[in-house]
Amino acid sequence: MVDLVGDAVVLQYVGFESRGAVREYAFTLRGSDGASIEYFVTIANDAFLAHRVRYQDAPDICSLRLHREFATQTDHPPSTRFSVTDAELADYMAAHAPKTKPSASAQREDSAI
Repeated sequence: MVDLVGDAVVLQYVGFESRGAVREYAFTLRGSDGASIEYFVTIANDAFLAHRVRYQDAPDICSLRLHREFATQTDHPPSTRFSVTDAELADYMAAHAPKTKPSASAQREDSAI
């Protein structure tokens, strides 16, 4: 069994599968003793279709979800299956939104001074 407190652990993304209304992302948690546990995180397909999440961001979002679970537990999370909520997707998208650049007219005004 992997000890989350004493062991150095590695969370490895393994891949995903489409499973009906969700995409399921698989991860393996490996401890320094070689033991491993599989974890699965799902995101609703509707979230992708509604542009609330990008396909290329999904593994990162799921990894962050698992890391939050590990941070709140002194041992392993009570489950190996999790779902990403709409609120978590919104938080991720807000945190990773492109930074707005100053407009060209604002730059010209600054250089005229």
